[in-house]
Amino acid sequence: MADLNHDHFQCSFKNWMLQQHQDLEELVNALSPNSEVADHELKLLVEKGIKHFEEYRRRRALMAQHYAPSFFYPTWCTSFETAFLWIGGCRPSLVFRLVYSVCGTELSGQLSEILRGERKGNLADISAHQLEMINTLHCKTEEIADEPLAMIATSAGRVGEWSEELVKAMDAHSLSLASILVDADKLRISTFKELMAILTPFQGVDLLVSIKKLHLSMHEWGKTKDLQLRKPAAP
Repeated sequence: MADLNHDHFQCSFKNWMLQQHQDLEELVNALSPNSEVADHELKLLVEKGIKHFEEYRRRRALMAQHYAPSFFYPTWCTSFETAFLWIGGCRPSLVFRLVYSVCGTELSGQLSEILRGERKGNLADISAHQLEMINTLHCKTEEIADEPLAMIATSAGRVGEWSEELVKAMDAHSLSLASILVDADKLRISTFKELMAILTPFQGVDLLVSIKKLHLSMHEWGKTKDLQLRKPAAP
């Protein structure tokens, strides 16, 4: 039964990664210099991205009812990815760090691009008012994000001999972890939605591209590193 659950979890993750690749291609095409996608079409792309996140969150919530601890140290992820996990996924503040990073790294070339008429209002064009709202949301999210950690610490049971009572305690603990995972995923989604509401449609698509590129790149980097570690050392 445990193997069947694991295979199901792994299959769901692989399908999610495939979805990420497909979405990324569509988003990149929408941002290409030759693209003439209107704002309302970009908004639909953002809504589509949010919908896919929510669908994956709902699938995870159902699967976590079977054995939640698997999502806290998922074997279907690479060890590199796992090192960055926060309650089964990315820390909500990651999206803010991406925004700040893009703002900082792209500002140097902004003036020349404006003069050439190539600026289309991406993340590097965030206004002071937008940045103020993002900073406020960031602080609020960090406060909320620390709450589940206390729940995990206090929900741990005592270690003892294997018994029916222990099995019941472990099952109860697993369900508690499932609840925490669901809450963490809800926070990730709500943070993402609130941030998207601050950004313009073009900026929203730009951020989605950054998020998906980072997620997919970390997975590939991790696979490469794991393969290197498995190679026998040279004599």
